[in-house]
Amino acid sequence: MFENLTERLQGVFSKLTGRGKLSEAEIDAAMREVRMALLEADVNFTVVKDFVARVRERAVGADVLRSLTPGQTVVKIVLDELTALMGTSESRLAFSGRVPNVVMLVGLQGSGKTTAAAKLANLVRKQGRRPLMVACDVYRPAAIEQLVTLGRELDIPVHRGEPGEDPVAIARAGVKEAVATMRDVVLIDTAGRLHVDEEMMAEAASIRDAVHPDQVLMVVDAMTGQDAVASASAFSERVDFDGVVVTKMDGDARGGAALSVRTVTGKPIKFVGTGEKLDALEPFHPDRMARRILGMGDVVSLIEKAQESVADAEAAELEKRIRSADFTLDDFLSQLQQVRKMGSLQDVLGMIPGLGRMDRSAMAEAGLDEGALDRTQAIILSMSAQERRKPQVINGQRRVRIARGSGTSVQEVNRLLDQFTQTKKLMRRMQSGKARFGGPKGMPF
Repeated sequence: MFENLTERLQGVFSKLTGRGKLSEAEIDAAMREVRMALLEADVNFTVVKDFVARVRERAVGADVLRSLTPGQTVVKIVLDELTALMGTSESRLAFSGRVPNVVMLVGLQGSGKTTAAAKLANLVRKQGRRPLMVACDVYRPAAIEQLVTLGRELDIPVHRGEPGEDPVAIARAGVKEAVATMRDVVLIDTAGRLHVDEEMMAEAASIRDAVHPDQVLMVVDAMTGQDAVASASAFSERVDFDGVVVTKMDGDARGGAALSVRTVTGKPIKFVGTGEKLDALEPFHPDRMARRILGMGDVVSLIEKAQESVADAEAAELEKRIRSADFTLDDFLSQLQQVRKMGSLQDVLGMIPGLGRMDRSAMAEAGLDEGALDRTQAIILSMSAQERRKPQVINGQRRVRIARGSGTSVQEVNRLLDQFTQTKKLMRRMQSGKARFGGPKGMPF
């Protein structure tokens, strides 16, 4: 996400930071590079033009040119303007006192509406609500079956109409079912087309007028760049909507849609899809995203992900085991699996300030690649329960067996056991107050 743009912008600002003085010509040169970086990221031309003009106007002011750290001041200005570009604050789903609350999803075919409906249902259920999904896409082959399958996977009910039934009638019946079954949120998945046309707009407007949704969300595919922005603009004129869900952000290294859509449509981004899994939908925080784009990390989101991945009871039990020096390879594996729940290792590292630019080759060189995590897990799972509890019983013969069972080498098994021993020693030193910051070299996570 934003990989190319982040790399380009960090290259620009590395030339500015550290200098004791900046001239107006140097700022102009930097702004030209910023303009090119944004255009190459497929950001709307008008958006780029206005953004660069605002940054330059503030950057050539006396406060910057006379600052002791002018380069860092310019970066701060870019951060502020980038945040303002995407929205100054988080825009949440606004649930009213009405029961059920109705959320309607619109967008082009292939934008990911059906999957977004399921992800959103999963998200609101985690917030303590009881969602019902309604399948109103009667045109795309297997669209209804797709939503039913996702609902079954999540254990969330789906209302579907009879073959040939009018989508407006299906939407009305879905809301009635929600009332009858005491469901407090209805998510309506509407039909899309391959391009914006009158028929699609008219149907979406008819469903809106029939069920009076509390929120209408436009779903756009980040990978289509300016086409996504153009379709969102067309929908805002005819159907009107309250916010945008940007899907497939994990597959878009440019990010032009996310940076353009709010300015062009005037509507906030409410959620971003960051993966294929049904929990890979995140509320959109403009300030956090701006920091990630500039390679400053996103510690708040990292902490939130960690809290979601680790139950309070599990954390308390692990702390107890560490304090009693009863830390086993089962605990080691549990920690590894919790890290995996937080997302890919590259995404997690991207949230840590200073590590955002670490590419896959650098990660592999530091022993932090995804493959290392997989091999570590395979090695531990190839051990018996006794071996995981008491690694000291693992002799040479057992190491050969574990290596064969995990598809690794004896050297990798030895390395893991050495790392585990070092970790236990570090924990003992931490308990005695003698530990210094830093873990064993070559840790797999």
